Parts: sequence; C-alpha cells; structure tokens
Amino acid sequence: MKFKDSLVQKIISNITEGTHALRRKVGAADGIQVSNDKLSAGRHFSNVLFNIMRGGTFDDQYFIDIPDLKKYVKNMNRQAYDKNKNFLDALPKSLTYNELISRASQEGDEDLERICLEYLPLSFSRRHGDPSRPWNYFSIDTEDEKGRKIRNYEGNWRDIFQNWEALAHSYPEFMEGMIHKFLNATTFDGYNPYRVIKDGFDWETIEPDNPWSYIGYWGDHQIIYLLKFLEFIEEYYPGTLKEYFTQDHFVYANVPYRIKEYGDLLKDPKNTIDFDHAAEEAILAKRASLGIDGALVVNANQAIHKVNFIEKILATVLAKVSNFIPEGGIWMNTQRPEWNDANNALVGNGVSMVTLYYLRRFLSFMDGLLADAGEEVKISAELATFFTSVKTTLEAHQNLLTGSISDADRKLVLDGVGEPASAYRKRIYENGFSGTYTSVSLADVRSFAQTATAYMEHSIDANKRKDGLYHAYNLMTVTESGVKISYLPEMLEGQVAVLSSKYLSAHEGAGVLDALKASALFREDQYSYILYPNKELPRFVDKNCIPTARAEASELVKVLVADGNKTVVLRDRNGQYHFNGMFNNVNSLHAALDALPAKYAALVMKDRSLLATVFEEVFDHKSFTGRSGTFFGYEGLGSIYWHMVSKLLLATYENTNAALSGDDPNLVGRMFDHYFEVLAGIGAHKSPELYGAFPTDPYSHTPGGKGAQQPGMTGQVKEDLISRFGELGIHVTGGQLSFKPKILRSEEFLSEPKTFNYIALNKKNVQIELQAGSLAFTYCQVPVVYSLGETSSITVVTDSSTSTIEGIDLGKEWTNELFQRTGKVLRLEVTVVK
Repeated sequence: MKFKDSLVQKIISNITEGTHALRRKVGAADGIQVSNDKLSAGRHFSNVLFNIMRGGTFDDQYFIDIPDLKKYVKNMNRQAYDKNKNFLDALPKSLTYNELISRASQEGDEDLERICLEYLPLSFSRRHGDPSRPWNYFSIDTEDEKGRKIRNYEGNWRDIFQNWEALAHSYPEFMEGMIHKFLNATTFDGYNPYRVIKDGFDWETIEPDNPWSYIGYWGDHQIIYLLKFLEFIEEYYPGTLKEYFTQDHFVYANVPYRIKEYGDLLKDPKNTIDFDHAAEEAILAKRASLGIDGALVVNANQAIHKVNFIEKILATVLAKVSNFIPEGGIWMNTQRPEWNDANNALVGNGVSMVTLYYLRRFLSFMDGLLADAGEEVKISAELATFFTSVKTTLEAHQNLLTGSISDADRKLVLDGVGEPASAYRKRIYENGFSGTYTSVSLADVRSFAQTATAYMEHSIDANKRKDGLYHAYNLMTVTESGVKISYLPEMLEGQVAVLSSKYLSAHEGAGVLDALKASALFREDQYSYILYPNKELPRFVDKNCIPTARAEASELVKVLVADGNKTVVLRDRNGQYHFNGMFNNVNSLHAALDALPAKYAALVMKDRSLLATVFEEVFDHKSFTGRSGTFFGYEGLGSIYWHMVSKLLLATYENTNAALSGDDPNLVGRMFDHYFEVLAGIGAHKSPELYGAFPTDPYSHTPGGKGAQQPGMTGQVKEDLISRFGELGIHVTGGQLSFKPKILRSEEFLSEPKTFNYIALNKKNVQIELQAGSLAFTYCQVPVVYSLGETSSITVVTDSSTSTIEGIDLGKEWTNELFQRTGKVLRLEVTVVK
C-alpha cells in the first residue's frame, strides 16, 4: 500500500510536532539534565514524563485561560457565576494565577475566592488505570474536536496528589491551589473521596453487577500527602498557612457514606459503612441545579458550611486520633486498605503503625506551626465538642505512658476517643451543622498536638522489634478484658514510615537501615527490598485440618461424626478432621450450627464458642493480609514494589541530611552507603537483562523469577524526582533557595565538554556550551550550571546584568524571580566545593 508524499509528510510532521510538544512539557517541569551519568539523566526525563501523565502539568507558566476559568466557575457554582459575571467578563486576556486570586479577594465573595483558589489550569492528565489491567480505560485528551486546548485532570486521590507534590517543585506558586483542592475535597468526618477531578470529586458507589465495585474510605494518604504540601508551603512561603487560620475559604465534601456508631464498629469492624442512597440522590439533584458545589456540606440555613484551616486540620487529625489504639496503631475500619492495597484483607482487624508514624510527623509540624500563633480561632460548635472530648481523654490517661499498657487500659483509651467521634458523626449525619461556631484557644490546639505526640512516640517505642526493625501493621482483637494486640511479620512499609516519622535520631535511623539490609526483606539478586518476607505456602492438602485433640475436645463434634452428620465437621478415611469445605468464614460456621436439628441444641450452646475458636486457629483469617500473603505477582510474595523502594530512598535521603547536620563522619559514611545502595537497587544502571526491561524507565514491580512488570504508570516517579533534586542540592528554607549538593557524586561532573539543550521560559530551544568539570539542570525552568571550585558562589545572569553572590544562598529576591518564573533570570552559575 502506497501513501501520497503529502500524507507521509503530514504524518511525519505530526509526529515531529508531538515530540517537540512533549519535550516542551517535560522541559517545563524540569525534566532536562546533563551530567556525566547519562543513564540517571535519562531516568530523570522518564520520571518527569510519567509524573505529568498522571497528575498533569501547566503548559503556560502561571497564566490563566480566561474562557476556561469562566466555564469552571459556572460549572462549580452557577449562583456564584451569575453574581460575579461582570467581574469575570472584565478580566484581562492575560492574567496570572496570583493576579486572579488578588482580584477575586477584593470582590468580597468567599465562594468566588474559594473557587478561584482551587482553579488549576492543568492538562495532559489521565485517570488512574494501569494499561496492563483490562478493566482500566483512559485517554489523555489535550485538544477538543475544534482544536481548542483542554484543561483537565482526573485521577485517584493518591495518584493526583502524590504527583502534584513533585510538580510543585517546578511550579511552587500553584501550591496554594493544590492545598485548597486537597482540603476542600475532604469530608467533615475526616476522610477523602475516591477520585479527584477538575470539576469536583467522585465517590465509589454500590454496583450489584460489578464484581470490582466496593465502597469505603481510602484514608491512609491524607496525613502524609497533606503534610508534604504543608511543609512545602511553609518552607517556600513562610507565614502563608497562618493567614488561613481566620479565613473561611474551606468547605466539606458531602459523600453519601455513613460510618456506623462506635459500638457497631467494635462488633463487626469489617462492615462499618452504610451507603445512603437517599442522600446520594439529594446530592446529585443539588449538583444538577447549583453545580459541583451542590456536593458540599450545608448548614441549618442551607448555606455552604464554611470553615477555616484550623478546623480542616483538626477534622483530619481527629479522624485518626479517634481510631488510635495505644501500642497498636491507627485502627483501619473504613472498609478500604492502607497505602499498599495488597494488604486489603487487613481492613477491620488491622491496626496501622504506618499511619501512626506519619501522624507523629504531622502532629510535630502542628506544634511548630502554632508556636507563635494568635490567641484563638472559631471552629464549628460540633467539632469543638468532639475536639474537647478527645483532648480530655488523652490528658486523663497520660499516666499510662510510663510503661506497658494493659488490654483493659488500651480499651479505655480507645473508648474515650472513639465514642466522641461517633457522637460527632451521628449529629452531623442526622442534623447537619448548626452554623454556629465556638472559639477555641490555639494554645489548647497546640497542647493537644503535644499530648497526642507523646502517645504516638510511646507507641513507636513499643513497636520496635528485637531485630531492630519496626512493626508496620498489627492486629486488634476485642476481648472481654479489653483490646489485645498481636503482630504480623516485618514489612518494608513500616521501615519507610518510621524513617519518615522524624522521631528517630540519625543514629537510630542508620540502625533501622542496617537491620533492614540484614533482614529477610533484602533481595540480593536485584540488590533491593521486597515488601514482606517470602514464605512457603501450605499445600492444599495441608489446609483445613483440625488437630485431633482440638476436634475431640468438642462433644458436639463427636456426636455429629458418630451420627454421620457432615454439616459442620467431617472425618476423612485417614481419621483427619475438617470443617465443612463450603464455609467462607466463621459466620458460615455459626449459620451451620443454627441449622442443626433441635436434638443438638444443648451441645451447640455448650460448644459454639469452642468451635469458633478452633475455626480461627485453623484458618487464622485475622492474620490474612490479602494478596500480599498468597500471590507471587503484583505486590505479592517475593515481589519488589518499586514505589515503596523509592519511598525508602527518599526517607534515607532525609535521614542522611540529618546525619550531615551533625559532626559524626562515621555516621555520615554509613548513611551515604545506605543511600547509594538503595539508589543502585532501583536500577538505572542495571543491565536490561537483570532489570528485565529498559532500566531508564520506571516500572511497578519485579516478581521473583521475572523482570520488571507494568511500565511507567507508577507513583515511584514522585519520590525519585524529589530525591534527585535532593542529590542536586536544591534546598528551600525561609523562602530562600540554597544549593547544598552534599550528596551529589563527583563522578557526575562532565569529563569532557558537552552542549546543554533546554526549553527556556519563552518556550524557545536554547543551548549552553558546558565545559569539562561542570553539569547542568533546570529548576523552575531556569538553567543551573554547576562547576567545581575552591569557594561557593552563585552568579545570577540576566539579559542586562551579571552579579555574583558569595556562599550558597540565592537570596529571597532572586528566589522569588525563579518561583514566579518571570524570565528575568536567564541562568544561574553555581560554584560547588566538593
């Protein structure tokens, strides 16, 4: 088949233009580097590409697409649009995000200002869905049928926000919008919906004909993802968060889930949420008439319930603290798993130390943020009651923190924090917010953070294992005497989280990494770490076997076997006892006991509890984690999950920085070894044969005996990007950029001259001739050229001047020029002392 020359040219032209457009997007997100390590630079480019494909990117600096903004405001709230139509029509054609927020704030309309704050002109984003999974479909649409640019993003909660975290390093001025989008999509009871899209949010619904459908809250990412945003903005724009303390720019997402009362959670922790179909119908009807804001919580006056930053933070933290089990972790009782959904069967009886480790870091941040805050703020009266009750409980039982906590006292604390949460939820579910507010002292909020931190640290100490590692997930069992905690095998996720908690000293962190390297989690062939220790699974014939002594301890079993009744238990030809093979769980056992003829009633009453106990001993369902304990693929047994390894890399980087701030060269050396060993395991320098794919591309996981699986669409890229910026020495503190490449290897500096091609802020291709002994990268799309020297200095090159600053600090004025991407700074030439 032959093509006309014109058609061939058109195809080639389209491909070429698409390649250039893609390179511009990656370049604008700081994906271009030149060093002597070509593989690392190539891997960085791939990481940036896949990061923006998940979370989107900004392709016109901070400029706002005015027609798209108008459409967005109208979609969000038609009343606000009609009220502010003149304002919107009067906006100039060229307007930056900060200019938009400034103009909107002068209109005195809180809804308008909130909507504008949330507006993020992203494109090139797709919804969650690994392409290798047949039930996932997505497309990246950048233009409509008329050739107009599409501004859109959509994705699972954790996908969107983790990728925005990395994107913010290139577009820091959008961090305010990211924080507002995050907080305004969370619920009053402290959780997040399933999916975040440009026009609002989605929740999972009950679909009888869809075997994959399920409802529940994925609440695990809220604490650490939100905290990373808050830490970021506090470093880049100090004081911004304090401005939010008294601004009612925040709202609550109205998700038609109803978490059951505390007593019901204890009775059946795997069945804890009801779906309110009537509420969903009302929400959808309100959305149809008002716009996306119809899915927000309203007060008794039917007005959107508006709150400040302190309230939103308290609602999020209290949701975790109200599920705190001392020495156990944060109770996972909202029907959805933690970060690693391979552990999905832990929901209900699982208790997360992972969330507790991150919560400790969050509470410590709160303490510091409130150190110089004002006297008081107003929060919803209902939340104030909830807050006071939890605070009182924690204060009343502080004496327990001097030693080990009994099962009875553990239950006492859980009751004291769980009951107020239940009462708060029930009040709002049934009556909504009253619309009245109560003043709370910020000193009391800080005191609560400090007290809660003490509880978290006590639990961290209690969860250190004898081998030097820390528990990740535990199991809780409600007994007559209280709440009992039991333990699961070691998991990589627990070590990552405790290293990220900022509780351990640098020496303690090094100890965890030493223990991790010596543990069963280290996989030597890939020089990296698996999620959980590998194990031999029992053969089919070894399952459902009741020890003879345990079976014959039941008089009912003896009688049933003698009668030939196989409803509950049968005895095979070898004399081995088995439960009925059709049983799914202990409820099946109870149903079978209830269905026995009346003549067995007395024996059923006598042995029911015994048989239920034996059933749990045989199957140990409570310890079943999900596919992490049975699969060999995906994130299963023997499998490396690369995202978690990259989280380990970032945690190791943070601990390495802590070591560098001290005066122990041996400790620094140990941390350097650990950091570069973890980095080597990730594999940019592995052979394709060993990696199982092109090592410059990120992959999801590597099962035992196979190469890397599921390319590209992995959250790993976020941590790798941030770690790479850390290696390059990018530090921002107090609103000032500094260059501290203490981890950067000398081998990365060029051994011979090379040309650095990059995309400038004006979207033009620019070249810089690099000399041997230098390297280059972009930051906020401004080229930074490192060269080795005897003293540290930064030369700022503009189109009209060149000035040199002694030392490693750029200064706030020049830093702001970079953050705002003004184009005034053409290049930074940094002399590095190695």
